[in-house]
Amino acid sequence: MFLFLQLKNSNQYMAIKKKYPKTLLLVLLIVQSSICFTQNIDPSFSQKMWSSKWISVPNTEGGHYGIYLFRKSFDLDSKATTFPIYISADNRYKLYINGELVGTGPAKGDLFNWNFDIIDLAQYLKKGKNTIAVKIWNEAEFRPEFQITYQTGLIIQGGNTVSQVLNTDKTWKCIQDKSYEPVMVNSYYAQKLPVEIKTPIVKGYYVAGVGEKIRMVNHIHNWEKSAFDDKNWLNAHQGSPGIPKNTVGLDGGNSWRLTPSLIPQMELKKQRFQKLAKAEGITVTNGFPKDINSNLNIPANTKATLLLDQLELTNAYPRMLFSGGENAVISLTYTEALLGEKDKGHRNEIEGKKVIGRKDIIISDGSEGQEFTTLAYRTFRYIALEIETQESPIQINDLFSIFTGYPFERKAILTGGNSEMQQILDIGWRTARLCANETYMDCPYYEQLQYIGDTRIQAMVSLYNSGDDRLVKNALNLMDNSRKPEGLTSSRYPTVNQQIIPTFSLWYIGMLHDYMMYGQDPNFVRNKLGGTRQILDYFESFRDADGFIKNLPNWFFVDWADKWNRGMPPIGKNGNSAILDLQLLLAYQYAANLEKHVGIKVLSDMYNAKSEALKTMIFNRYWDSKKGLFADTPEKDVFSQHANSMAILAGITTKDQTKALGYKLKNDKTLKQASIYFKYYVHLALTQADFGNEYLSWLDVWRNHITLGLTTWGEDTDAVTTRSDCHAWGASPNVEFYRTVLGIDSDGIGFSKVKIIPHLGNLAEIGGTIPHPQGSISVLYKLDNKQWKVQIELPKTITGILVWKGKSIALKGGLNQLSFP
Repeated sequence: MFLFLQLKNSNQYMAIKKKYPKTLLLVLLIVQSSICFTQNIDPSFSQKMWSSKWISVPNTEGGHYGIYLFRKSFDLDSKATTFPIYISADNRYKLYINGELVGTGPAKGDLFNWNFDIIDLAQYLKKGKNTIAVKIWNEAEFRPEFQITYQTGLIIQGGNTVSQVLNTDKTWKCIQDKSYEPVMVNSYYAQKLPVEIKTPIVKGYYVAGVGEKIRMVNHIHNWEKSAFDDKNWLNAHQGSPGIPKNTVGLDGGNSWRLTPSLIPQMELKKQRFQKLAKAEGITVTNGFPKDINSNLNIPANTKATLLLDQLELTNAYPRMLFSGGENAVISLTYTEALLGEKDKGHRNEIEGKKVIGRKDIIISDGSEGQEFTTLAYRTFRYIALEIETQESPIQINDLFSIFTGYPFERKAILTGGNSEMQQILDIGWRTARLCANETYMDCPYYEQLQYIGDTRIQAMVSLYNSGDDRLVKNALNLMDNSRKPEGLTSSRYPTVNQQIIPTFSLWYIGMLHDYMMYGQDPNFVRNKLGGTRQILDYFESFRDADGFIKNLPNWFFVDWADKWNRGMPPIGKNGNSAILDLQLLLAYQYAANLEKHVGIKVLSDMYNAKSEALKTMIFNRYWDSKKGLFADTPEKDVFSQHANSMAILAGITTKDQTKALGYKLKNDKTLKQASIYFKYYVHLALTQADFGNEYLSWLDVWRNHITLGLTTWGEDTDAVTTRSDCHAWGASPNVEFYRTVLGIDSDGIGFSKVKIIPHLGNLAEIGGTIPHPQGSISVLYKLDNKQWKVQIELPKTITGILVWKGKSIALKGGLNQLSFP
């Protein structure tokens, strides 16, 4: 009834009632059903309480900073063929079996959607005695911005009868590791900083977590190994049972509602530092740190500084093995690039620059075989390793790192073309990988937050390059879970501090539409439509009497365009903006197509009617006939690539107008220029305006980043001054080399049909392959003696069309061989 009343007072209700009076009640029932049942949970995880319990270390504060260790040994009569467990923790865990790290997590979520990971331990187990060990930590008020929390806890449930021997209860042994304390970054928590800890500084907004200071004299060594003696450890405190999402909890139960994670475990891969870039205070004559067994010896009473260069940016757990050096202080400072007096400059240049950033500090206890690794991964190209010894020397036995990231498999292949294209693809793929862990991220170093604007492009990179849609679906779930009562999503999620960017909620509708076209689960899309309807209804409340968006609240970010206020486009004197109206228009078009294919036709018709009306209104208010451009405001005194790109994408202009508009879009430098992020939409618009053959000439931003030595694409167009060196919203060439140049695109929901429109420019031979839900799609174009030889191979169950110089040719499933003069 509440939904009925809410919709009855909305513009949607009045439109439906007027056009479809007899079907209104049916529409309301379907809309209500789609909103109430947006999450499908495996029934095996949602029928009853878990038999295992949340456990913690006795006599510890559940909401305070702390690191905690848990162990349990058990015997197996024979080698297990399957041994599944479900595991979760608050905040984070590392899981070891017989001393080997086998899992990290839990996947990020919120209290009402608290993920548990599903891991089969069979391959790590042996006949006889086995030991499971779990380190969990709660960074409390020092935690990263993405980390939602209730209180410290660990839970494990066996997935079958045999593995239930590991169900967490009071038989588990545990202890608090009191050797840790936080090392703050930046000034955000300066008032909480212990006096004796120096604060590293980073440039700009930083919320990705603190460093660690470890006093090895208090550290518990080898605790994860089977031979460790835990007889003096405490028995775990046993709390409430695990409560699945969508079930009724017990009185006094906890606040976690458990749901199975959609994503796999993260990749863990050993990698070595590639170069010692600089050494001060000591001479290094061997192959340290690249070569295995190249020990580094630092004498007593010595202060040495080494600059290590990975040669490319990475996300990894640093790992250091060292011996001796009682009370020696070792610090590792991680940075994407060295900082000059004013800016970063060329990333390969180190002279006259300094290292600033997140730092870890280790104080040696002087014993043999000490080991350090971080709780969370670090992002770095360079590490400044500083060692100050006291009365005894220290030996660094080894220093390397363990790369981590979402386990994407790169399946897209580009053949032919030129070497620059492959270099751009490689850098883009590295950028995409570093910005994808348990969620997509804007940047791994500074924030590690999943923003919708970034994620829409990242999702397309994933689908075109790997075909793996699990992280895409996970992102759409999280954004849908972030929805506020007024109907908008958060701009980023999960997050502790809620942030609203209304324009990102509109891009969410676009991202859902992308998944409908390129993904493989239409039911998943259908279950999200209730949210898109709420978003559009919210925007209806901010349309003025003439139908334009007016005085939109919150941070309506569009792009980091030069001199725009915090990325927001100009607003006219009457409170209107062409860019905001155009983005709403695109959202209505996306929504109409979503409803047409997997939703309610009545709503599709209504959204189409709204979009057609808005098209006319935008043209009449913002089109400047003298300039042949759309203005940003009704005053027609400012113009941008943003407004004119979206006008083309929305199909407002005639074919001839679109061609002329596209010409101005690419040549008129008085237009406010889009950043590396929004170039994604500019290039789509130029291709739609029939300039796609020039695509390779539009990549100067990316070429400049390469020239300055970046190994990933930066956050902003200006690579010299950009805050972050790694933002995957700039990886759009990893889509457009395949979609625009090779021309491979979806022409039906779930990629059920294929449309191929190549834009080869001056290329004489190029080909490639992309993954497809039914297999793969391969194309090859070769100009041979003034004759184009074209070979296209589709999955056998898929058909499509090739558009060659305006002519459509039908394509069958399997191999298609064609030739054209």
